[in-house]
Amino acid sequence: MRILVANVNTTQTMTDGIAEAARAVAAPGTEIIGLTPDFGAESCEGNFESYLAAIAVMDKVVKYEGQYDAVIQAGYGEHGREGLQELLTVPVVDITDAAASTAMYLGRSYSVVTTLDRAVPLIEDRLILAGLHDRCASVRSSGLGVLELESDPERAIQAIAAEAQRAVEIDRAEVIVLGCGGMAELKQRVVELCGVPVVDGVQAAVAVAEGLVRLGLTTSKVRTYAQPRPKRITGFGTRTR
Repeated sequence: MRILVANVNTTQTMTDGIAEAARAVAAPGTEIIGLTPDFGAESCEGNFESYLAAIAVMDKVVKYEGQYDAVIQAGYGEHGREGLQELLTVPVVDITDAAASTAMYLGRSYSVVTTLDRAVPLIEDRLILAGLHDRCASVRSSGLGVLELESDPERAIQAIAAEAQRAVEIDRAEVIVLGCGGMAELKQRVVELCGVPVVDGVQAAVAVAEGLVRLGLTTSKVRTYAQPRPKRITGFGTRTR
């Protein structure tokens, strides 16, 4: 099985970290391929960068040479999953959906701890759109930018853990979801500091994607995610699979 894991930003070191986290939980025989977009922002922290990333990720995936069995979009609360599902028949798993749905197996309510406060409304909107918001106790901001997760990991761990503890104590969350693909490598330390289950979206998405592939399931093409209608597209690859 081969799974493409697409970072939503152009920071290669973050792609490497995301791919490493994915490989840590992948089953024997599952190959993880990390993809970095050819254009876009070095980090996604708002609507403009998110919409830009949606195009960049679709562009990178359709240009990939070789076979693959599933695609993971590794950006929490980002746009673009629906476009990928139209373009592809293989399963497309977004880490937002995978993390939230996994958390609901582990407790009655979950809270998301993300980066900057401006990302909170985007995440809330994506959870509502996916039908996963009803059991979300809160979406909390650590106050850190995405790139700070790499530049100062110890500070990031402390900030994320502090918000996670507030979510448990104040919002009554029973499970914590890490609301950024770049947080994958911080998971174990947050678990140690908080004492509740902590779900990383990248790793949850790997488990979901592997399960869908093993079940032989593909994206429905009956209506919502039907292939795009044939027409002239300027400046964008149109190869699908």
